[in-house]
Amino acid sequence: MVFYDEFGLFAENAAEHGLKWSDPPTVRRESVPLPSGLRLSALVWGTAEPELVLIHGGAQNAHTWDTVALALGRPLVAVDLPGHGRSDHRPAHNYGPASMADDVAVAVEALAPGAEAVVGMSLGGLTAICLAADHPRWVRRLGVVDVTPGTDGSKAEPIVAFVDGPEHFDSFEAILERTVEHNPARSVSSLRRGVLHNAHETADGRWRWNYDPMRDWKASDTTDPGFGELWAKVSAVAVPTALWQGGAWSVVDDADVAEWMRRLPATVHEMVEGAGHSIQGDRPLELAALIEDLLARPTS
Repeated sequence: MVFYDEFGLFAENAAEHGLKWSDPPTVRRESVPLPSGLRLSALVWGTAEPELVLIHGGAQNAHTWDTVALALGRPLVAVDLPGHGRSDHRPAHNYGPASMADDVAVAVEALAPGAEAVVGMSLGGLTAICLAADHPRWVRRLGVVDVTPGTDGSKAEPIVAFVDGPEHFDSFEAILERTVEHNPARSVSSLRRGVLHNAHETADGRWRWNYDPMRDWKASDTTDPGFGELWAKVSAVAVPTALWQGGAWSVVDDADVAEWMRRLPATVHEMVEGAGHSIQGDRPLELAALIEDLLARPTS
């Protein structure tokens, strides 16, 4: 057995990024019932009313934001998307951004109704866009991390190759080895934490990811679901918005940025040097500073 304490790894996050450490942060896990009868899980940081909502990417979970949350030091909520982390898997394996935004809206209303901003990364970024367009009551500012509706399977090919890998691994060492292989720029210690938060040991001693590997579109003739229809959601966003792009490697290209700025010209677009697609993992302190800048923007 590999020992795992969900809330016992924060000191490692702080030490790796030079953050001051005194007492462990106050973090609890909440479970929100959804109209479907399923439940959505979330981490609630702090004891005051949450000021921020964070939404992770596909095949990730709420702990991807741990270092960002420590750097911010603000009360906030980091959700586990449906089919990810400790949230229930959907029986139909339908994980489109618009339908997941409906579930996230329920969680925001329950846990963070006064949040000043919603920040989403990758699939979580598309979900956050849909949340801002379809449930504007719960989004006062919007931050999008390295994604647009122009992102497709070809642009995200390295990520797709990793996520579509084996569902089971013979040992913790094997699942960690594959993770390190696909993330050569990240420290082994950070990836070890990530695997512990994102996988579990099964009764037969093997390891598997917590997220649902199935997607409804895989059962059809579609090879890439695409998100082009979500450009209309971008046009519907009516709050201060930031688009943050990985400077070292990104699933967003110049044409995507141009289309975004055509639709939302007031967006603050920033490149984060040295960061790949997962800016929160590669450059968490820089991303925390950008989130602070977003929170400082007036809403009217």
